[in-house]
Amino acid sequence: MTLLQIMSDKHSGDVTLRTTDDAVIAAELGKRGIMFERWPLPAELSGATSAEDLLAEYADRIAALDTDGRFKFIDVARIHPDESDPEWPAKAVAARTKFLDEHRHAEDEVRFFAAGQGCFYLHLGDEVLATVCTAGDLVSVPAGTLHWFDMGTQPEFVAVRFFEEQDGWIGDFTGDKISAGFPTLDELLAA
Repeated sequence: MTLLQIMSDKHSGDVTLRTTDDAVIAAELGKRGIMFERWPLPAELSGATSAEDLLAEYADRIAALDTDGRFKFIDVARIHPDESDPEWPAKAVAARTKFLDEHRHAEDEVRFFAAGQGCFYLHLGDEVLATVCTAGDLVSVPAGTLHWFDMGTQPEFVAVRFFEEQDGWIGDFTGDKISAGFPTLDELLAA
């Protein structure tokens, strides 16, 4: 379930909006310069769909998003639990904690979730917008936007990533531990 929860950046309990309405989510994010769209999910699409097939399935939408040709690198990131791997729990923790602290990027962070879920926490002025993205959601976080990302305690998603530069995913961490005072992805979904 796609979800937007807007909170004060001083106190996470001060919630000014909580909604699962896609139109409201798109409007609220749009007012703040964040692009949000819902792309259709073909019935045959699954978390096991190959990267090549996924990119082919969405080739027209990807081309429409990249009309100016700024995205030089488009790939598919996949995190899937591997119960047969005894190191999976440690790998899951490492993957999750990598972007839990507030950071920003030098270019727009554009993601299309083809499967699974993750939450972008956008720190915009005196607000934090927890944006839970699920299968079918496309979000574009503008360059320089303070944010963090939580993939939950059981990370699982498939996402198409759009980059202008090969190292566009590198985060510039602020050192602010603001994220520790906000509900995790798991807590947002349980509420």
